[in-house]
Amino acid sequence: MEFAELIKTATVESVLLSGAGLPPVRGTLCITSHHLLLSSCPGGDGAPGAIELWLLIRNVDAVEKRVQNLGWYQPPRTNGSPRGTRLAGSSGTITLRCKDLKVLQLEIPGMEECLNVASSIEALSSVDSVMLTYPFFYRPQSLRLEAGWHLFPLERYHEQIAAQTSQWRLSSVNRDFTACPTYPPVVIVPAALDDDALRKAARFRHGGRFPVLSYYHRKNGTAMLRSSQPLTGPNRKRCREDELLLATVLEEEGERGFIIDTRSAQAAKQARVTGGGTEPKSSYPRWKRLHRPLERGRPLQESFVKLVDACSDTSLTMDRWLSRLESCRWLSHVKAALSTACLAAQCMDREAACVLVHGAEGTDTTLLVTALAQLILDPGCRTLAGFQGLLEREWIEAGHPFHLRCARSAYSHARPKQEAPLFLLFLDCVWQLGRQFPFSLEFGERLLLTLFDNAYASSYGTFLGNNEKERCLCKVKESTHSLWAWLNQPGEKKKYLNPLYSHNALVIWPSVEPQSIQLWQGLFLRWIRSSEYLDEAWAEIQRLVGNDDGSVEESAGNRRSPSLSDTTAQTENER
Repeated sequence: MEFAELIKTATVESVLLSGAGLPPVRGTLCITSHHLLLSSCPGGDGAPGAIELWLLIRNVDAVEKRVQNLGWYQPPRTNGSPRGTRLAGSSGTITLRCKDLKVLQLEIPGMEECLNVASSIEALSSVDSVMLTYPFFYRPQSLRLEAGWHLFPLERYHEQIAAQTSQWRLSSVNRDFTACPTYPPVVIVPAALDDDALRKAARFRHGGRFPVLSYYHRKNGTAMLRSSQPLTGPNRKRCREDELLLATVLEEEGERGFIIDTRSAQAAKQARVTGGGTEPKSSYPRWKRLHRPLERGRPLQESFVKLVDACSDTSLTMDRWLSRLESCRWLSHVKAALSTACLAAQCMDREAACVLVHGAEGTDTTLLVTALAQLILDPGCRTLAGFQGLLEREWIEAGHPFHLRCARSAYSHARPKQEAPLFLLFLDCVWQLGRQFPFSLEFGERLLLTLFDNAYASSYGTFLGNNEKERCLCKVKESTHSLWAWLNQPGEKKKYLNPLYSHNALVIWPSVEPQSIQLWQGLFLRWIRSSEYLDEAWAEIQRLVGNDDGSVEESAGNRRSPSLSDTTAQTENER
């Protein structure tokens, strides 16, 4: 770990990780421009067993101060000058509420010292410039700067599609980001349309996000596209090129497609007043529109905040806990996201129909649905490498605004602006899939937790910025390390593999019944309860599976019934 120049030090009487059941420790707090470091030893006797705690300052979501034994001291007048007033007292408590939901309490002697430390942390944690964040300064010796940035090129994904059909081509229409500022330079589009038609279609879509290919279903040749809302407005404007683009997707005579709109019908209708809208049936006669409303803004953020608040309150009775869990509606959001993704997957796999997914902007719930649908349909996306490629393609390059959505977590006292835990909701849905199909995902919960942590505060540049254009302007790929390079190191990679994984070629249809959706305790209760016994159980599973030759997948497949996972998936398929 590399740390920047020292800014401030302070003596800490006690540091407590709330809810973890760990004893408080005492030591010296060091504040750098990017980290909080605690050099401590139990009892403060300087024993060799001293430990170090470190925390990325960017991980701090809120700073709370409380002073104790407060008093005032007024020195006598000198030469008739007015007396000054100084703050004095025995100690103060600083509570740091972190974006990864950790809560730290620091007992610092001296009122002024406590307030100075709190002010320093608040100032450093609120720096908004992307280029001043830690990834631009982090230089681990084990990684090359360029490693990991080109593991999942869109060109390779297109090659896999081109081996099946010639209907799609790579287009560099957005190479200078003029067609769409939130799309990557290269996109996959219908081969029958030239770039001029794409530019005209882009002007008809919100933010220039014209329909592009998200996923090609090899089983029956159907396609899933994503875009933003059309700019039909109150006068029901049309765009021939946009209509031609979607008509071209439907190759065969009489073939029909589905448009899954992640807004309610009422919200889509109201959007026409401000220039947005939907695809009218008269202009898109072969496409049927389905509305599946998904929350994406303040309601989702407030749901997240209420859930974390409920999980942190250990005094709740069973009835009160169940009431607060229901009232926060987080599990309802999980159910709605999975249900909509299943609808998209069903349209493709069972109805053999193409699908276009969009909401308003096409950067939030749209990506949530397209990514989850691919996990359900494609076993390739359920491998460790395939899942990383899916995240790169459907979240990072597709333009999810991580910098805006993950600026604050659940503890911030600031009024929510554009924060919303869409990516966390996606990870929760993936966890639900892994719980219902424990043998079908090559990766485990630890990877999902790592992704959550790095989306909100990271040493790596993978989740920086809001889109590829911003990352290019900030030279993220030239100046920071990739999270994928770190995760794919042999020593790290094995930590994230599921020892029970066995390739399952079937579509995995998750149950979305209320009884099947569970609270993700590994995330929401991570710092509240001890995970000692769970960690021991997981280690025992890995030991039993056996991994001496480094091949977790092969070992897991040899040590269990090869039909168990397939039978589970088949049961869900039959539903």
